[in-house]
Amino acid sequence: MKVLNFKCFEGRNIYCHKPCIKMEVDLEGFSEIPSNSIDGFNEGLIELMPSLKEHRCGIDEDMGFIKRLKEGTYLAHICEHIVIALQNTIGIKAAYGKAREIKEDIYYIIYEYEYKNTAIEAGNMAVMIINSLISKKEFNMEEAILKLKETLRKEELGPSTLAIIREAKKRSIPVLRVNERSIFQLGYGSTSKIIEATISSNTSGIAIDIACDKLLTKKILFNQYIPVADGEQVINPVQMLSEAERIGYPVVLKPRYGNQGKGVLVNLRDKKEVMEAYRTLSKNYSDILIEKYIRGKDYRVCLVDYKVVAVSERISPYVIGDGESSIIQLIQGINSDERRGDGHEKPLTKIKINEDLINYIWKNSYSLNSIPAKGEKVVLRENANLSTGGIAIDRTDSICEENIEICKRAAKAVGLDICGIDICCSDISKKMDGVVIEVNAAPGIRMHEHPYEGNSINVGRAIVDMLLKDIPRQIPIISVTGTNGKTTTTRLVSHVLSLAGYKTGMTTTGGIYINNTCIDKGDTTGYDSAMTVLTNKEVDAAVLETARGGIIRKGLAYDLADVGVITNITSDHLGIDDIDTLEGLAFVKSLVVEAVKDKGYTVLNADDRISMKVLSRAKGNVVLFSKDKNNPYLRENIKRGRYGIYTWNDFIYVEKEGSIFPIIKINDIKITLEGKLKYNIENAMAACAALIGLGVDYSIIRKGMESFYLDEEHNPGRFNMYNLRDVTVILDYGHNIEGYKAVLEGVKKLDYKRLIGIIGMPGDRKDENILEIGEISGKNFDYIYIKEDKDKRNKGEGEVARLLEQGVLKGGFDKKNINIILDEREALKKSLENSRKGDLIIIFFEEYEPLLKIVKEEMNSLNKNSNEALA
Repeated sequence: MKVLNFKCFEGRNIYCHKPCIKMEVDLEGFSEIPSNSIDGFNEGLIELMPSLKEHRCGIDEDMGFIKRLKEGTYLAHICEHIVIALQNTIGIKAAYGKAREIKEDIYYIIYEYEYKNTAIEAGNMAVMIINSLISKKEFNMEEAILKLKETLRKEELGPSTLAIIREAKKRSIPVLRVNERSIFQLGYGSTSKIIEATISSNTSGIAIDIACDKLLTKKILFNQYIPVADGEQVINPVQMLSEAERIGYPVVLKPRYGNQGKGVLVNLRDKKEVMEAYRTLSKNYSDILIEKYIRGKDYRVCLVDYKVVAVSERISPYVIGDGESSIIQLIQGINSDERRGDGHEKPLTKIKINEDLINYIWKNSYSLNSIPAKGEKVVLRENANLSTGGIAIDRTDSICEENIEICKRAAKAVGLDICGIDICCSDISKKMDGVVIEVNAAPGIRMHEHPYEGNSINVGRAIVDMLLKDIPRQIPIISVTGTNGKTTTTRLVSHVLSLAGYKTGMTTTGGIYINNTCIDKGDTTGYDSAMTVLTNKEVDAAVLETARGGIIRKGLAYDLADVGVITNITSDHLGIDDIDTLEGLAFVKSLVVEAVKDKGYTVLNADDRISMKVLSRAKGNVVLFSKDKNNPYLRENIKRGRYGIYTWNDFIYVEKEGSIFPIIKINDIKITLEGKLKYNIENAMAACAALIGLGVDYSIIRKGMESFYLDEEHNPGRFNMYNLRDVTVILDYGHNIEGYKAVLEGVKKLDYKRLIGIIGMPGDRKDENILEIGEISGKNFDYIYIKEDKDKRNKGEGEVARLLEQGVLKGGFDKKNINIILDEREALKKSLENSRKGDLIIIFFEEYEPLLKIVKEEMNSLNKNSNEALA
């Protein structure tokens, strides 16, 4: 077996509604060979990974997977279970997986993940395990697990970040990872907040700078009559010793700029110790402080929004002798506690055995090989930082009001909305007899969330409360998919929301728009474009055209939408991305209506047979629209107390629970050309349904539909009509069978003498579909220009044109009335050059802007000639 590639889906996708990896593998001749026919395979696997006995597998019974092994199951399925088991072994809660055949010997294996790099490593490792069992080569599982743990350690989030993310998700606040480290976005658009551990987008950058400068912090606190340790910056050894004499021994030396207790040397008792400490510290730090050493207990007070939310007493790491074990053996015993990890990934950190520890215990007449007496307590470090092995005891209920007020004043003096204040005093429950040592930005909250003793304090909740206190709700998300009409529907919804006062972010096949300004042109209907909108701080509402290709390639960028819309599902794109049936296409597009909030809305076309097949998968409140008020699906939906949108007596109506209301007269909807364009009536109903789901006032919906035109400003490239004196030109993006039919149905209701078609088709469509487009064109046009897209999409030069020509000629169309000009710009120019009075020219384009430029130039030329003639 070998791995061919990996694809990572970060959000909901067609395989799983959780983040997952798609690993493609080649079974290299083993696709039909069950595990029980491979000598020693099953036995070796169970011996190597006994945890597989816990897998219930698809039969959902104890030892289910082992039963499948004995019956004989296949390598792709086994690989899926191994990957999940490997992740579970290192503490990752992954459970979902499946394997599917693509073609002979080629399979894809889908499996859930929490950390991408670790999951990919687990996939590679699973394949290595299978290969080692087949080839009967030894596999060092212990070494492999250590490697996997190391990969996890490098990308695992810290407990502070996890606590905040966990709390946000409890409230259904979507979370986006901004980078590979610990920067995350909570929410979307204008209501979003950024966090980096416990620094938020609200946190003052100046306040962080102040907190990072220990001397400046101390001066600010001193100025506010907040007790601080006496001391000053060290200029040179002479001045340092003089300062030490002034403030009196013992003293502390520490970096002016530092964190996590790094470089802090405490309880320096005389001149000799101070000079040794200075020599050590000055190797790595140029700015050094000297302070009076204050005896007392070490407390950390956590404030959020200038309120005390948690207090911990920090205790230096220590061992208790048993009369037999050495100090290093006692430390190893403590470090074996499952609660201790190498970094910040677990509630406690392992006690680090390094030079600082060795020097400290040596000062107290111990070495690592010393054997303390039974019951003897040996403190291992002067400082109590959790990062070096200290422990924390919750004291939140103990702090007195006087000390709470001092902490509030300190936080406000520095200006930190989230901070950790270090206090040294005899008892936090009594009026302070000590000092404020530091005010820390980005305080770790692990000690409060997971104390060694005492109550767990949910600091993450306090942080999320602060971030969201002025945000009544998240921005609405409307996701629109379908075969035809999704661009127009998306644009119309965005237009109405703009009138309703929203700053909209919109993705379409024409580009990304932020508050009606295009920031990127092109087909922007995938994951990355949606992410641009969701992370834009101006956006009050996101209206996302969500195309089939984007869904398949990367899944959805958002978690759950307020409204999911499917306009229709027809045969376009069949044969692409292994989607060969309408049912398969429906399955892909249904992701949009599956990923809808419980109180959100799903909008479906009741006149579309395939759309009605996904009705059972639709989430939220279902809204159906139909051109027939008596459509049985529509009536049943209304009967169930849901919305129905339909046309009747030349109006669009909304009906729910016996209440019927006319939204707008169809002739007043500008994009319908007074009702001539039936497909835009459907698009208007879809948009109307989505807007009603968002609670937009009916009068605003009406106003929006009356002011949304078929032009390059409102709906570029969708039945845009230009009058060039005696000739009319229509630019349209019709690129599939239903699109051609719908446009031609509307055109037939217009006035013209000759109907000229400039036709083309994307090269990745099935040959029979291209032939059918040609046949449809032959039945409707009087003269045809055949062109091709620049992007051939796996077709050769002229191949699409030949197929189109065959289709046109199939119905007896006169070949003399066909002109093949592969470049669509040249084809349009030629059609204008050869046009006659009363001609109507339709071009089904690939690229809109170059054709619009040609039309505009022609209009300007005609106007110029007309003005010259009048002059």
